[in-house]
Amino acid sequence: MTLTPFVQIVARGTGRARPLTLDEAKSAMHVMLSGKAEPEALGALLMVLRLRGEVPEEIAGFTAALRADFPAPMQADLDWPSYAAGRTRGAPLFLLAAKLVAQAGYRTVLHGWNSHQSTGASVRDALDALDIPVNASDAPLTYLPVETHAPAAFDILRLRDSFGLRSCINTVLRMWNPTDARATVQGVFHPSYRGLQAQAASLLGQSDLTVIKGGGGEFERNPAKSVQVFGLRAGDHHQTDAPALRDDTRRMNEPAAQVDVLHLWNGTQSDAFAEATVIGTTGIALWTLGAAATIPQADKMAAALWAARKG
Repeated sequence: MTLTPFVQIVARGTGRARPLTLDEAKSAMHVMLSGKAEPEALGALLMVLRLRGEVPEEIAGFTAALRADFPAPMQADLDWPSYAAGRTRGAPLFLLAAKLVAQAGYRTVLHGWNSHQSTGASVRDALDALDIPVNASDAPLTYLPVETHAPAAFDILRLRDSFGLRSCINTVLRMWNPTDARATVQGVFHPSYRGLQAQAASLLGQSDLTVIKGGGGEFERNPAKSVQVFGLRAGDHHQTDAPALRDDTRRMNEPAAQVDVLHLWNGTQSDAFAEATVIGTTGIALWTLGAAATIPQADKMAAALWAARKG
């Protein structure tokens, strides 16, 4: 098994190189995930794609291979990837939104890995505090660590430590959807990826997908801003605006107003902006699932769920 033919396709030089087709990308990713790819060829392929830029057919092919090689042993209504990194993020309020979606009756599966996060922003640390189980096959809400469920993909992801740069595996893992859920929500840091991921999902036959520029790259809505929502609804491409929920101009991670997710959930801490973040994020997720015809209607549903939250 070798990556050489695929490196030759994308790196021949100006006028001769071309992107991989969907099928070629699928074959290349199978080689990468086998663990038998030459490390030099793997690095060359990933960095050529990084320099040239990602295209939908390649992302769709890579994703198809990842799904085939590493499916999850469970089903879900909503797929929720979490792969943001960085020390600038605040508390993972999106986890509270995922809890509300699950309490609304939609089985939700989170999956991911996060690096360079401070204690208060750590997704993994918050899971136990919020009673979100890991690797649960029958829970309404669970979290799948990528290093457990797709170790070969995790090894590729960790090459960022060597390259000093992200690679297309970051996008592919967001697209993974290991449970083959009908609906997916995704957050990105760079707005240009919103359309890319929607086009790749369409090539894969995805029905309902929402991509937003979220807080720190997570699927987390800023309630003080109008948010552009990209993706697929019943298989059709769309772009929708979600209006601001508040008039504040506060940052998502405000050092002077740190939030504890457990205390916020239990009601022992009150923070109107953080609560609006949870409600707004829940609203777009519910809208993605088809629970409401419009995002404002879904926001009202989310507000009622927040008021009646339990556990």
